[in-house]
Amino acid sequence: MYKKILLIVSFCMFLLQAGAAEADYNVIPQPQQVTLTKDKPFNLSPNSQIICPSTDELMQKNAQFLSDYIKETTGLLLTINKNPKPKVPSIFLVIDPKIQGDEAYQINVTPQKVVISGRTSAGVFYGIQTLRKSLPILRPTEHEPVLLPSVSIADAPRFPYRGMMLDCSRHFFPISFVKRFIDLIALHNMNVFHWHLTDDQGWRIEIKKYPKLTEIGSKRSGTIMGHNSDVDDGQPYGGFYTQQEAKDIVEYARQRHITVIPEIDMPGHMKAALAAYPELGCTGGPYEVGHAWGVYKDVLCLGNEQVYKFVQDVIDEMAAIFPSKYIHIGGDETPTVRWKECPKCQKLAAEQHLSANKLQAYFTNRIEKYINSKQREIIGWDEILDGEINPSATIMSWRGIEPGERGAKLGHDVIMTPTSHCYFDYKQNENEDTEPEGQHQLITVEKVYSLDPAPANMPAENRKHILGTQGNLWSEYIAYPNRAEYAVLPRMAALSEVQWTQPEKKDFSNFKVRADHMAKIYDLYKYVYALQLWPERFNHNRSEW
Repeated sequence: MYKKILLIVSFCMFLLQAGAAEADYNVIPQPQQVTLTKDKPFNLSPNSQIICPSTDELMQKNAQFLSDYIKETTGLLLTINKNPKPKVPSIFLVIDPKIQGDEAYQINVTPQKVVISGRTSAGVFYGIQTLRKSLPILRPTEHEPVLLPSVSIADAPRFPYRGMMLDCSRHFFPISFVKRFIDLIALHNMNVFHWHLTDDQGWRIEIKKYPKLTEIGSKRSGTIMGHNSDVDDGQPYGGFYTQQEAKDIVEYARQRHITVIPEIDMPGHMKAALAAYPELGCTGGPYEVGHAWGVYKDVLCLGNEQVYKFVQDVIDEMAAIFPSKYIHIGGDETPTVRWKECPKCQKLAAEQHLSANKLQAYFTNRIEKYINSKQREIIGWDEILDGEINPSATIMSWRGIEPGERGAKLGHDVIMTPTSHCYFDYKQNENEDTEPEGQHQLITVEKVYSLDPAPANMPAENRKHILGTQGNLWSEYIAYPNRAEYAVLPRMAALSEVQWTQPEKKDFSNFKVRADHMAKIYDLYKYVYALQLWPERFNHNRSEW
């Protein structure tokens, strides 16, 4: 027995002397509780195994993700088994109903084993993400053992809604990048992908009952150059997702415990749809898919009963593609000038005893009832609060924190996404010489990190309605995947800690230290990111870091 202990100690000393790489649990987002113990570390080696006793499909997928992550990070290829082998150091993935919270997890590392447990497969997945981000990143040729310090981690997210939005209307992104964007969402412990699919500048989702939406509405004959100038590039631009492609995205996200919430923006931002079906507008057209950014006067004609049939048909097909609890109906930036001039809209306003300015409330209530009839709920931008909307509607507060507070006070669930902190198309650096062309407003990583969506001074009755927060990437000036990655990183890391970590544990100075390893993970996957946290690198090639 003494000889056996001596051999183990000697082996551990050999690893340390050989400079064996060591895991570091100071990850982003920061776990709620990390307690290092005095036990010897767990030796993650080529002989280690991943043990997943559960036959649940998502748990099996979790095991494969973990194996892939370890291979990508350390070069070690671990096999996956249902039952452990004697004396083989293993990582166990376990469902534990005693853990409180559907997304909570625990990690316990001892010299003999690593146990990642959660009440659900989602909880186990977030434990896997923490372990993944704690691993050192080794060169592919190294394949050396990695020491995992013995530790007990207990963690759970602060908010149930942790989202990122990608606008694929202004500029179209291929399926391969949408999946890469979802991988980023998973890396940052987020659980919602808000997919903005329609706007004035392009209709991007196939609707089989209305084929002209993609035949005509997905294409524009040119795009303005610069910031809403009168110079147009004259180049045809288009693209859309088939329903099968959208279903593939939904499944890809589901395997990573991410819900896809589609957005069909209505009754404004509909010029692409009007170009395809001009009879849905107040003037009858002709209309053209938008070339410029901003707000167009032409919107859906709310006095035309055909409009409601169109919207309901679209919702029917969207509900068949997207199983999410929510359907986002937009509702923002809807001018009323056409309604004030339209006989049909004026007639409806008179029948409903409304002014033209209040017709949107009638529309939103009517569409919400239809969506509710399909056992779904609506999310809308905070403008929908201007009408007497049902409290079951969830408000996405973008014009600041105040609309969200007002919505919560009225009994609405709220997602905070204020332009002041969460618009990732805004520039990251004060010096525009270091920035790609884009919006001129400034939101730094530190500004994002400072957001508290539900501060302690908010009345408790209102605070309970704050579901979480979301970052938005509008794509007027984001035309390419690399540019999109640059816009969200590393601000996405800051937002992930806002979403996950309790406010009393947040510390921006400490976050910046932990961001160094996160940047190495970005480098591993060849993500493009801004360097505002690393100013010394501005004049250096990224590969030299």
